[in-house]
Amino acid sequence: MPEPIYRRRLDQPRRPRTLRFEIDPEAFGRFSERLARFLGTGKFLFWQTMVVLAWISMNLVAVSLRWDPYPFILLNLVFSTQAAYAAPLILLAQNRQDDRDRVSLEEDRARASQTKADTEFLARELAALRLAIGEVATRDYLRGELDKLRGDLKATKKPRPRAPAQSMRDDPRWDDDT
Repeated sequence: MPEPIYRRRLDQPRRPRTLRFEIDPEAFGRFSERLARFLGTGKFLFWQTMVVLAWISMNLVAVSLRWDPYPFILLNLVFSTQAAYAAPLILLAQNRQDDRDRVSLEEDRARASQTKADTEFLARELAALRLAIGEVATRDYLRGELDKLRGDLKATKKPRPRAPAQSMRDDPRWDDDT
């Protein structure tokens, strides 16, 4: 018999009944970094100066368009609102940069410790090779030993009997004058 649809299953989570608005923290962080990067440029300062000059000139010169008279309270409110939003966004961008710097620093430390361990290992291997080479006969040592043996052989060498003549010229019995 099939299970009725209206019954809630205990092995599955319930669906949320409220409408959720989810913000991707990475996307928001990237947006804050772009905005903080833009707020620190000369281009932003130029356009903000142009807007402020236009605002003030229109409120001073155009009598019919005075929406913000001389103390420019509305302009101050706009600047305060801009500062209220810009400061946390800049801090968020700085925090993200600090996190990236921290991760980079940890990776650099790990790489430096690995490099140090590798260098120490290579130094130990090199020292072991130097000790092993010290026990091995070198070319100069072998040459010296062979020279000593050659000298010993020459000193103990007996005169050899003369070998028979190889050709008729070397034979004393053969004389061209006779």
